[in-house]
Amino acid sequence: MRTLPKRLKKGDTVGIISPSSPPNLENLKKALPFLESLGLNIKMGKSVEAKNGHLAGTDDERLADLHAMFEDPEVAGIICAGGGYGAARYTDRIDFQMIKENPKVFWGYSDITFLHTAIGEYAELATFHGPMLASDVGKETFHERSARMFGQLFGPFELFYSEEISPLTALAGGVAQGELVGGNLSLIRSGIGTKFELDVKGKILLIEDIDEEPYQVDELLNHLKMARKFDEAAGIVIGDFKNAEAKNKERSLTLDEVFDDYFKDLKVPVVKGFKIGHCEPHFSVPLGVPARLDADAKTLTILPGVE
Repeated sequence: MRTLPKRLKKGDTVGIISPSSPPNLENLKKALPFLESLGLNIKMGKSVEAKNGHLAGTDDERLADLHAMFEDPEVAGIICAGGGYGAARYTDRIDFQMIKENPKVFWGYSDITFLHTAIGEYAELATFHGPMLASDVGKETFHERSARMFGQLFGPFELFYSEEISPLTALAGGVAQGELVGGNLSLIRSGIGTKFELDVKGKILLIEDIDEEPYQVDELLNHLKMARKFDEAAGIVIGDFKNAEAKNKERSLTLDEVFDDYFKDLKVPVVKGFKIGHCEPHFSVPLGVPARLDADAKTLTILPGVE
């Protein structure tokens, strides 16, 4: 069982970092009043606005921000400004023991998946897969339900997902219980063969992605299959796959056909259609906490991510 971070309360300070690519600063500025409306104070990381090509500052700068926010006793939680690419470049230098000694809310998704996996497995901390400031919160499309999902940081309550939220399809039936792990499919794949390979044994695997054509999703899923991830998992939660359209539809399977190829005959429950990922609304979830996937009833129940 992973350590649960302490819940946030009004008056707490949250640290903002850019662990990957440079965020859209205009959107970031627009997102800050939302955090203030939750009663939170804001502390910006030193490299939030830095640019180093496709990265938000150097690897050393971004790593220093991550460490500083976990070490700072005045910071109660950390929220990522955006994703993109680059978190994996310094993950092998993270002080996981320090994080383990300073557990606190850590929130983001997409490229942040690599950090979720590493922090979960080496600092044994539950983290949060949820919308980021510049990427989501600061946009006009930010949904009321996405905003409400931040409430789970302020008190320990169980999350329940059913077809009242979105249409769901069971690709394989049954019921699974286990820790919910995973996130962005591309980042899960990029960890295979490294010390940060995602452990899915007896766990419920969440996958989502963006801008991958069906043949690319096929290739990613095939890699996970060859790595025996689907044999080891207790169940599969398929989130949103935004812009997964083939450029040449006459020479492509559909995304649904790709999912059928990998999951229809799986011996564990698999359900698709969850609004988790690069979508609005975005149903935020804690990672590393016990969950129950019921493919027959088409429901997902997740225990609280804070204490």
